[in-house]
Amino acid sequence: MVVDNWWNRTCLRQQQASVSCYVREIHRKLAGCTLFITGASRGIGKAIALKAAKDGANIVIAAKTAEPHPTLPGTIYTAAAEIEAAGGKALPCIVNVREEQQIINAVEKAVKTFGGIDILVNNASAISLTGTLETETKKVNLMMDVNVRGTYLTSKTCLPHLRKSRNPHILNLSPPMNMNPMWFKNHCAYTISKYGMSMCVLGMAEEFRGEVAVNALWPKTAIHTAAMDMLGGAGIEKQCRKTDILADAAYCILTKPKTFTGNFVIDEVLLREEGVKDFDVYAIAPGKTDL
Repeated sequence: MVVDNWWNRTCLRQQQASVSCYVREIHRKLAGCTLFITGASRGIGKAIALKAAKDGANIVIAAKTAEPHPTLPGTIYTAAAEIEAAGGKALPCIVNVREEQQIINAVEKAVKTFGGIDILVNNASAISLTGTLETETKKVNLMMDVNVRGTYLTSKTCLPHLRKSRNPHILNLSPPMNMNPMWFKNHCAYTISKYGMSMCVLGMAEEFRGEVAVNALWPKTAIHTAAMDMLGGAGIEKQCRKTDILADAAYCILTKPKTFTGNFVIDEVLLREEGVKDFDVYAIAPGKTDL
């Protein structure tokens, strides 16, 4: 009788462990998927990468920073170490999205390493929140080259491989196209460049409907990144949310079927639809009612 009871308890524990393992697996929706993320060495791109890495995803870190930057944290190699520590596989690639050949080389390396590409996140972006007369031509060129041209070329290069995936996605970190002049008057060049990314969503979502999902994601509030520190100065972080909110929203989008396409998603709106109620966890300074 004692032996029988021990055997029954042992079998029950094994069954429970098996069920627990199965449940973990079905919740790891991005396990084995390959994500090509531009600008993933820090900030929002790295946060999205780490979220996917927890599922056991393969992450291609396509970013410029190979050597430590004097003012900005992280490199493609430090990001790779964090991704692997989180449970993913990492492929750091030196990519300046202004250089088409570097994009092509990184995509080829990703396909050779992981066998394909399932998701592209166009996160790399340049910013100058300056008026028309204050924006130098080289800044205009930088924003147009990185934000518009870089997004277009990276999408173009990844698309032949994305079309072979079972549930392919392109996600651009760009805003809904609101034509209210207030979004243009203080930083015309920057808004034009970000809306260029959004126009890629509009066009490609329709062009590849039924084959590849193409969507945009934008935050409702300011997000605390190194760039925000540079733009906003000391204390700006108290008015911001963590990058985690965009990572969680991106995960929701990227795990939807490819029929979810052509959408301009606001992070908080989507997460509320998904059942999230406590947004204080995303605040740098919890308790602020306007975040």
